Order: sequence, then structure tokens, then C-alpha cells
Amino acid sequence: MRISALGLLLLATNLFAADTVPRTGEPAPDFTLPSQDGSKISLHDFKGKWVVLYFYPKDGTTGCTIEAHNFQRDLARYEQNRAVIVGVSVDSTNSHQEFCAKQGLTFKLLADTEKAVSRQYGSLTNLLGYKISSRNTFLVNPEGRIAQSWIGVSPPHHSEEVLVALGRLKR
Repeated sequence: MRISALGLLLLATNLFAADTVPRTGEPAPDFTLPSQDGSKISLHDFKGKWVVLYFYPKDGTTGCTIEAHNFQRDLARYEQNRAVIVGVSVDSTNSHQEFCAKQGLTFKLLADTEKAVSRQYGSLTNLLGYKISSRNTFLVNPEGRIAQSWIGVSPPHHSEEVLVALGRLKR
């Protein structure tokens, strides 16, 4: 099999581009992943709604629990704004199921065990030799475009930051 120099250049460009963060105004990369209840969830399922797509490192850790609790606490406010919360980590569906049950979470947590979606959103990092999702959030508008992003989120007040942005962008 012969691969041209142009073919190699295009392949290399795609590989590196997969690790870059989608920019504001760009289409949000679509995906399909299993949720904590085993159902398959795709980003395009939420067309016509705002989506808070947040990536987090690990179920049950302090920062991830704080962030999830705050999204759960504010869920009614998101719903009033026609927004859904979707969390993504590289943890398994079983881990997500246990985390949701223990913490009383009712929104979808998606299992990116292959790490493809975290990579697609520039949200995959190496921590002590393990690949985990970075703490990043993307607000996707009802047309499926990135409306705003937060990279390296601080959990305690993040939900409020997203709600403020959502209110501003909906005008």
C-alpha cells in the first residue's frame, strides 16, 4: 500500500487536530457514548436545546463530587433555560452508576472508556501515566455550535459561571 506525502500530511493534521479544543462558533463534535443506565446518548439527540457538556477526571473524587453536586443543585435553573447537563469521564458505566446512586445525581454521565470523545474535545490529559479527562466545560447552543468553553475549571462556583453565561448568550 502506497501513501502519498499529501496523504501523510492530512493524516498527521487530523491526528493533531483531534487534541485541540473546539473553538467558539465551531460545530460541536458529535459523539455517541453509553450513560450510567446503559442507554446510548448522542450529542445530536439534544438539537434544539442548550447542552452543558462537562468533562471531569474521576467519579467520587472531591472536586468531581463538588462539581456534580452543584450542577444537580442548579438543575431546575438549567431546565428553565432549556439546557441539559451531560458529564463525561473515562470511568465505566458501572462507576457512573455507583457515583450517581451515592450522590443522588439525575443527569447523564457518559462513559468515554475509549477516551475518543475526551480527545476529540481536547480534554484528555496524562496524570501519573493514566489518561483521564481534563476538567473542561463546553456550552453548546441549540444549533449544535460551541457557544463558550471553560478550560481548567474550578469546581466550587463553576455551575454559577455557566448559568451566567447561559443567561447572557440566550438574549
